[in-house]
Amino acid sequence: MTALDTPAAQSAVHDSDIASAVDQLVAQLAATAVQRDQQGGHAAAERAAIRASGLLHLGTPRAWGGLGLPWTTVFQVVRRLAQVDSALAHVFAFHHLQIASIRLFGTAAQAARLLQETTAGNLFWGNALNPLDKRTLATETPAGFVLHGDKSYCSGSVGSDRLVASGWHEASQSMVVVALPTQRAGVTVVADWDAFGQRQTDSGTVRFEQVQVSHDEVLTYPGNVATPLRTLRTQVAQLVLTNLYAGIAQGAFEEARTQLRQHTRPSVFSTAASATQDPYVQHRFAELWLLLRPAVLLADDAAQQLDRALEQGPSLTAQQRGDVAIAVNEAKVLAHRAAIEVSAQMFELTGARATSQKLGLDRFWRNARVHTLHDPVDYKYRDIGRYLLDGEYPEPSSYS
Repeated sequence: MTALDTPAAQSAVHDSDIASAVDQLVAQLAATAVQRDQQGGHAAAERAAIRASGLLHLGTPRAWGGLGLPWTTVFQVVRRLAQVDSALAHVFAFHHLQIASIRLFGTAAQAARLLQETTAGNLFWGNALNPLDKRTLATETPAGFVLHGDKSYCSGSVGSDRLVASGWHEASQSMVVVALPTQRAGVTVVADWDAFGQRQTDSGTVRFEQVQVSHDEVLTYPGNVATPLRTLRTQVAQLVLTNLYAGIAQGAFEEARTQLRQHTRPSVFSTAASATQDPYVQHRFAELWLLLRPAVLLADDAAQQLDRALEQGPSLTAQQRGDVAIAVNEAKVLAHRAAIEVSAQMFELTGARATSQKLGLDRFWRNARVHTLHDPVDYKYRDIGRYLLDGEYPEPSSYS
């Protein structure tokens, strides 16, 4: 029996059903998004709905039981989900980021084994690869490595089946990346995420207590050479964030339009018959649109460049990788601005009625504000300016 013949693969969504599956999942998430945002915690039922949708396998190659679709499509789905629920869109997107991590960091044999297991078992991956948190130490043994210590900001870890995790190797002053079951002995996931936005991203702390990792679970060994292809993992991660921001902005924009059309009254100073006919409202709404539209266009353009770069495989050059990094930086800056500005200014257009807690429209700004603090946007501006003035590409790192 091949991966394509497994029950999970047979029940997975087919190409022609993707739009319908996305629409159905968006409707399911939207129905409870406000209430769940206010409650926080683990969205077990909604994660089950994501799992049942078949959309977890969008980008996994067909040979391993997936749909084999490009990142351009995956990111468009992320944006659709983020319009109604950016926290669950985050969990969904980070699952796909782990799939990319396996394909870029692991060997061909590792990728085949892990991704066939993923599609066959309909597994949900979480992230414990936080390069800034070096508290989890990786100690080499004859059998592989032992991980010990805590890892914070582990998106999607709560309720996950598998984790991509990193440990700090003191001897080489470099990172070890592994793939292992969340239920491995010694692994504890602590649901301690308490930010005022993105409340259901399952971004807990993962505690590793003398966790045994075998050699076939190691994706990146100490001192591994970072080729241009391998460092595209950062660009995938940055585009995850870019499309989450763009989706938040789109969701806020559509909610503002609905409020203006159906509920907002003209200002006491206005002579317009309705809020939508007020020229000042029209002007401000157009300004928001002109923040949002280029952000979405550049997000799609950057995703297309990423897809073309991945097609180059090991022959990808540092210059080609640098071109992708600049495109991603441009898209991320615009999406960042759109998410913050649209989600805040929507209230100046829609008025006091829109601040009702039952509408939950503040979640767009709270989610955008929390998520855009991932890494400072000023450094994206710096990298773009440096490239424009000196022709220097961003130095490959976990954030650039």
